[in-house]
Amino acid sequence: MKYCKKCKHIHEDKFDICTECRKPQQLFSIEDENTPVFLLSAARFEVQRVQSALESGGIPSDCAVRKHQLSADAVTGTDIGDKDILVPYAAYRQAYDICVGIGAIKPEGEEIQIDMQDVEDAAESEKQIEMSPAKRATVKILSAILLIILFCMVIWGTDFFTGFLTGFFK
Repeated sequence: MKYCKKCKHIHEDKFDICTECRKPQQLFSIEDENTPVFLLSAARFEVQRVQSALESGGIPSDCAVRKHQLSADAVTGTDIGDKDILVPYAAYRQAYDICVGIGAIKPEGEEIQIDMQDVEDAAESEKQIEMSPAKRATVKILSAILLIILFCMVIWGTDFFTGFLTGFFK
């Protein structure tokens, strides 16, 4: 097996260039069983869930922030970006089986089952939500008028209340 040193994805020996990286990278043979390789990408809770399942199975794992995604950690204080979960090459197959068992990875060759009734129900609900342009404009105008009225009521009510309170102190 070969792996890409940049993204840590593993490939079969027949490949010479990484198919996962944005730029083609040369692949290197895995010589050390402890070489970290890519298992899956996940976000926040899913990362914790997968890592705890791997830990329960006795498999060490590590997270790496995806290079092509910006982290919102600096702005929001919470990292919402996807992370790559890496495991040692020697434990890759066992880690893969654990992730399939907990539903984090879809088994190879399995297709997504789509319930056509759900698709039809979603289509019907979208049809009910659609409005004509005239009706949409009317709703926007009425909403703006109601918002102005609400602001006026708050201002007049506050003015009346402060006048009422100052009447007690004169």
